[in-house]
Amino acid sequence: MELRDKLEILADAAKYDASCASSGAPRRSSQGKDGLGASTGMGICHSYTPDGRCVSLLKILLTNFCVYDCQYCVNRRTSNVPRARFTVAEVVKLTVDFYLRNYIDGLFLSSGIIQSADYTMEQLVAIARELRETHQFRGYIHLKTIPDADPALIEAAGRYADRLSVNIELPSQDSIARLAPEKNVHTIKLAMGSIRRKLDEKAGEPKSPAFAPAGQSTQMIVGADASDDKHILGTAETLYGSYKLKRVYYSAFSPIPQSPKSVPLAPPPMLREHRLYQADFLLRGYGFQVRELLPENGNLALDIDPKLAWALANRQHFPMDLNMADVTMIARVPGIGLRNAQRIVELRRMRRVRYADLSRLRCSMRKIAPFIVVADYRPAGDTTPSEALRRAMADAPEQMNLWPELQTA
Repeated sequence: MELRDKLEILADAAKYDASCASSGAPRRSSQGKDGLGASTGMGICHSYTPDGRCVSLLKILLTNFCVYDCQYCVNRRTSNVPRARFTVAEVVKLTVDFYLRNYIDGLFLSSGIIQSADYTMEQLVAIARELRETHQFRGYIHLKTIPDADPALIEAAGRYADRLSVNIELPSQDSIARLAPEKNVHTIKLAMGSIRRKLDEKAGEPKSPAFAPAGQSTQMIVGADASDDKHILGTAETLYGSYKLKRVYYSAFSPIPQSPKSVPLAPPPMLREHRLYQADFLLRGYGFQVRELLPENGNLALDIDPKLAWALANRQHFPMDLNMADVTMIARVPGIGLRNAQRIVELRRMRRVRYADLSRLRCSMRKIAPFIVVADYRPAGDTTPSEALRRAMADAPEQMNLWPELQTA
């Protein structure tokens, strides 16, 4: 098979993996040194497929052959899809050639399982090693690790890669046992734990060899099983606390040709994936807990964002006096982010905050108006029922007009 044909198959097969962000990579440059490439702590440029998925870097599979038969995966053993496999030399050549043509800044590499977990992991490590040692490649490298692989191979991967990821895929052990019988939650968590221990060792000994400086991440598929958003976010909350993951990524399940009956025939709403990302950001950055965002079992609201949903369910905190409240509570006001919460606190050290100040900070005035008190403003309808506020503030979908020239003035 021609290299171009392999690339077409294996780049397309990689699009279902959402965990390709590159933020957190160390500053590394070949300027004034041998080698090529650079990465920065601000992340690397991303591109997007026509269906909106991020395909930053050179995002490919080593192969889409796989001995596993995960029911939700397009590359499962029993799936009838075109198959291809790169050699180690071909991936290295593509990465270097694409970098020299200014197409990419790094590599995101995953793989189906071939022969064994150890054999597959050896191939992935060999690619990263050759890029780093033979070609002195200083760009970003993200490697997917194989949980069942020998810990020594995972440790070797961390020496060459900026980020490692171990995909848990589904939030419950029952779902994994039913839909991915060859996988084992215990093995996945052992791999995550070994990566965390190596990261902790590196943090305790800064002069020791580098190990996955951009940390580790994972991915969960949304809508492939019956797990609700509370269960999904609860699993993410546990993973963040136990393994110090940098990110949990959420990928809406995409039905595939000739899908088995064990998975849904229709995808979940894409907005559900978006709401999970919003809620995840509140967990990581704002100090929220899952039980606050979802006190009962179920899914996040689709018509309003999770922070607004929390505010409407906790009206006892509002309207909040921004000249008195703690910065962490100000950040919980719908329409005020972390940076603006800090700016408000800094401003009130000089004078009392006024309504026009919030507008100058470009806060979302439509959202914050019912929830705040400042020196010259108090909402007139602060006793408005939450349901009425929700109807007024819901994200109403707009139908695009296919023939705008027919619109009347």
